[in-house]
Parts: sequence; structure tokens; C-alpha cells
Amino acid sequence: MAAGAQGSGQDQPTRRRALRYRVQAPLDVTVLRSGIPDTLPGRLVNLGAGGVGAVLAGELLPGEAVGVEISLPMVEGLLRARALVRHHDKLRSGMEFVGLSAEQQAAIRDWAGAAKAELEPRVRAKTATAGTGKGSESGGAGGDRPPIRKRSVRGWIFLLVSASVLVAVLWWRWNRGWEDLESPLSGREAASKQQPQAQVPADVMEKLVTHRVDPDYPEAARPANLQAVIVLDVVVGRDGSVADVHALNGPDVLAQAAMNALRWWRFEPYRVDGKPVVVETTVAVEFKP
Repeated sequence: MAAGAQGSGQDQPTRRRALRYRVQAPLDVTVLRSGIPDTLPGRLVNLGAGGVGAVLAGELLPGEAVGVEISLPMVEGLLRARALVRHHDKLRSGMEFVGLSAEQQAAIRDWAGAAKAELEPRVRAKTATAGTGKGSESGGAGGDRPPIRKRSVRGWIFLLVSASVLVAVLWWRWNRGWEDLESPLSGREAASKQQPQAQVPADVMEKLVTHRVDPDYPEAARPANLQAVIVLDVVVGRDGSVADVHALNGPDVLAQAAMNALRWWRFEPYRVDGKPVVVETTVAVEFKP
């Protein structure tokens, strides 16, 4: 009985079952810790009716319940859903939707069809048991056994080569996704970038900050004990994300650290006559050794 139970447990699939589509789009993940909501911005890697894969600007714990807000290309409004964190490693997370409505599932399928989204290949466990039926039938003839062993060895070699290629492809895709996330503007953001429609004072935009990332003091600046207040010119998009940022003063090493941190900031959209607009403002960041 125990052996039978173990065998049935091993036969159960351990990978995701739902289809996932490749997509590059911004998202926010909100997790409640100690009664305080913490919102982490990030970028989608894949999306399906079962869940999402994303690269986030923060750490999550497997098993945490989170809220997800996704802005899909060519879809008006945000897709909001609850999800469970299934894995998290090196800022890359996999989350499974919980209680996704039929309308939301249909919206994902409609988006995939309209955008002609590329289906992400699923990882399947391969077995080396193919052809065992023929081997058992011919087992009575002693001369048939050496070819069976040769086929088995070739099958294992094929599996090892396939696994090596798969690992190399996944590593290349992870590197590429991370480079896209760290770039100042992705291709989609660069294409949709617009001129600022309003100049907003720094004290007004300070009240609209919803997510702030403090810059780290660069190690390269410590030998000289550099100290400065870096003033940054920041362009905030209609969705509240930082569309462009550049430093107006200061040493390059401090200015670069300030710009890297500001790209993760999020604001409430600035509205004119009730409509969100692209605005330009300034942010001052102080560095002390």
C-alpha cells in the first residue's frame, strides 16, 4: 500500500498546467506586512489565466498573498487580481492567481489573441521509458538485449544535451529580461514617450509619491568622501511611473546613483481637468559619506 501511494504521488505533475504568454508590461505587486501595505513595482515576463511571472524591485516570500495590478498593452484600465507567491529567486517571482473571475480570464485570452502574443514553451518532464513495450516483447530472445541497452544510453545522452540547451536558453532569457528591466527606458516606453504637458513644483509632486527608493552611497565615492545634493530633472508619465530622469549637477558617480534610485519611484498621476498628464518636476537627493 505504501509503495503504491508513493508511486501515484510521483506521477502527479509538478509544473504549471496553464498556458503562459510572453509579454513585457509594467505591474505593481502589493503585499501586506505587519498591517502596512508595501507596493513593489516591476515588469511582467509572462502572463496567463493561471498566473504571472515577473521581475520585481523587491523581495517576496513563497506563500505570501499579494495583490497584482497589471497594465496590458492595447487594454484600457488595469487588470487587478489576488495571487499567491509560488517561488521567488533573484528578484524573479512566479505567482498563481487566486479567484480570477471568468471575465478576467476572458480578458487575458482576448488580449493574447488581439496582440498575437507568443506562447511561452512549457517545461515538461521527459522519461526514458519509450520503446519498453517492444523490449519486453522481444525479451525472450537473448540477442535483442544489447540493442535495448544501446538505445537506453542514447536516450540518456539526448536528455542530458536537451537539459543543457534548455538551461542555457533560460539563462539567456533571464539575463535579457533583467537588462530590459534595468535599462532607462524599454522599447515600449520609448515609443510612447511624450513631451511634458505641465511643470509641477517639487513640493507638490512630493505629496504624490507612493513608492520611494533611497539611493545607496556609492563605494567608488568613499575614498574621496564625496558629499553633495544632486538635483534631478524628472519626467513622470500619465500612470505615475518615471519616464525619464537626468541629473542637473554634481559628480557623475553620485548623479548616477541618484538616477538609478529615482527610476523606481512611483507617483499618483498628476491630473489637469481630471485627466492624468505627463509632467516635469525636480527632485533633490542628498549624499553623505
